[in-house]
Amino acid sequence: MTSAVRTPAVAGRFYPGRADELLRDIRQYTFPVETSVATGRIAAIGCVAPHAGYIYSGGVAGAVYARMEIPERCVILCPNHTGKGPPLAIMANTAWQTPLGEVAAEADLGARLLRRLPALEEDSAAHHAEHGIEVQIPFLQAQQPALHIVPIVIGTSDFDVLRGLGEALADVIADLGEDREDKVLIIASSDMNHYESEAVTRAKDHKAIGRVLAMDALGLWEVVMNEDITMCGFGPTIVMITAAKLLGATSATLVKYATSGEVSGDYGSVVGYAGIVVE
Repeated sequence: MTSAVRTPAVAGRFYPGRADELLRDIRQYTFPVETSVATGRIAAIGCVAPHAGYIYSGGVAGAVYARMEIPERCVILCPNHTGKGPPLAIMANTAWQTPLGEVAAEADLGARLLRRLPALEEDSAAHHAEHGIEVQIPFLQAQQPALHIVPIVIGTSDFDVLRGLGEALADVIADLGEDREDKVLIIASSDMNHYESEAVTRAKDHKAIGRVLAMDALGLWEVVMNEDITMCGFGPTIVMITAAKLLGATSATLVKYATSGEVSGDYGSVVGYAGIVVE
């Protein structure tokens, strides 16, 4: 049973603070994609979705979420933008509130993860002002009214720690069984390269995206480190890739890519956004 509620930190700033306006925006971001996908939604294992203000990255996030079936249980991984809390921080028993209502914690899955991985800590400080998970939730709520989430903030770049969390995730999800009702979607919340020119950002992002599409977790870590790519959620993405492969994923598809310059008109300093589905 959830014992607390995490109230919105960025409603009214990153996305509309009123439910009617928020739903309208989400439908605008997802509807064009829905009408073009004739083959139906994918029962994905994982995905990468951006977490900027909706005006900048909503079209990419919407394209990803319109492509997938959203199960009742989602694990949402994001980077630690605030620097608060431990390296791996979960809120296993806390409901999350958005303008669209409350989303319950998937407490059983959270408890299993805490038992499986001692490095994972129950912590609210890392989540209090963090936007990386919060901005994903309305997209999920709009498609899945019975949504339950496991939110994890990742504040480490240690590959062994990231791989360990991915392995733990795969273990606990696999233990749930093979039934369709037990499906869990693993979401890596990440923007791509930050605050360089359009040309430089696209070139750097292409290298990182290539490693994600190859489902090469170590390769992604190496290219981000060696090429100075400021992909904030590379850690969550490494965790997602690791877990997804262990759960049987065999392919990754780039659904949409964009930069903030396409909205702001400033191509001298942009942020990249990639939407990727793993199945």
